Amino acid sequence: MENQTDIDNLELIDEDQNEDILEDETKENNMFDTVIDVIDNEDNLDDEVIETINDDTNKEEIKKTSQEENSVQEENNTNEENQEEQDSSNDSKDIKNSPYYKVLLEYGEDITDKEYITNPAIGREKEIQELIVILLTPEKSGILVGKPGIGKTAIVEGLSYRIQNGNIPDALKNYTILKLSSASLTGIIPDTQELRIQHVVDNLKNLDRVMVFIDEIHTLIGNGENTLDFANIFKPVIDRGTIKIIGATTSDEYDRYILRDKAFVRRFQKVEVSEPTREMNIQIMMGTYPKFEKKMGLKLKYTDFVKQNIMAFITDITSEFKRTYETSVRYPDISLTILQQAFSYAAFDNRQEVDIRDVRKAILNTKLIYPDVIKKELVRFNEVFRDIYLMETKQILKDET
Repeated sequence: MENQTDIDNLELIDEDQNEDILEDETKENNMFDTVIDVIDNEDNLDDEVIETINDDTNKEEIKKTSQEENSVQEENNTNEENQEEQDSSNDSKDIKNSPYYKVLLEYGEDITDKEYITNPAIGREKEIQELIVILLTPEKSGILVGKPGIGKTAIVEGLSYRIQNGNIPDALKNYTILKLSSASLTGIIPDTQELRIQHVVDNLKNLDRVMVFIDEIHTLIGNGENTLDFANIFKPVIDRGTIKIIGATTSDEYDRYILRDKAFVRRFQKVEVSEPTREMNIQIMMGTYPKFEKKMGLKLKYTDFVKQNIMAFITDITSEFKRTYETSVRYPDISLTILQQAFSYAAFDNRQEVDIRDVRKAILNTKLIYPDVIKKELVRFNEVFRDIYLMETKQILKDET
């Protein structure tokens, strides 16, 4: 019995040991599976990381490639722009070196080659824009129509000023404006018996990107039996589109001569130029006096406030009903003439500065306004500028003593 009990106990022990062994094996297997799972997860993570790295690398490469392509594109665009500018510049230089261009200079001047100290067309933005639109229209040229002395030529110079500064549509950039004298275009060339105007047109045919400005253009048309077929003479160069004609004439001459020529009216679009207002005229004078200073080597004395008062006074004494009727001169020409005379008086006295005495002398001696107006306006002048005049007179006496 005891032996049997021992055997049973041994079996129980063996069973317990087996169970422990099985449990340990199960744990080991579970631990192994866990480790395998972790390893697999790590492998998957590594794959994801590698994939992410590859994606980032690809993105960087794509970005870098895109940047390089953009850089190349920008460089190409810049080279194209530079090439266009160089071509335009070369075109301009070619025109200047052309023998045909040099022939045309015998009949006038290149106003795009002038030095402009200030904008010559102050307050004329509307008219310049209207003229530019006409010049951009194929087979159309412009004609400026207005009273004498209101600045029709200044508008064309303002266009030239814009071309110099590049402040103009691309289609008109690097154009050359030739101002031709209408007097020099009339008549024939003695040696060849060819019409001078036809000779000019023949030379224009060999040039590109040129505008021709002809003041007093009505004199080339004439009247009656001697009428010149101006429009048809210029038709070959106008129709090409690269040559533009700008004319200028007064309102009376336009009605009298231009309207009779139907071919001219078809090809030349009218730009109405009105007389400047009082405020605009003062602005024009303030913008123009630096040109007088530069040309004559003199300086207009005083602060901008006093200068503004001087310009306003000259503008007021040259208003419409105070002008001498026979002169037929308008703003701004009439007031600028008096201002220029003040500069001339300073130069006559060998002084470097234009002062209030010179302005008074210019008003006193002008032929552009009525004598009774001068007498009345000088009284007002003495009142307005009394303090300045007395101060300068005292300074002159002091300097003399």
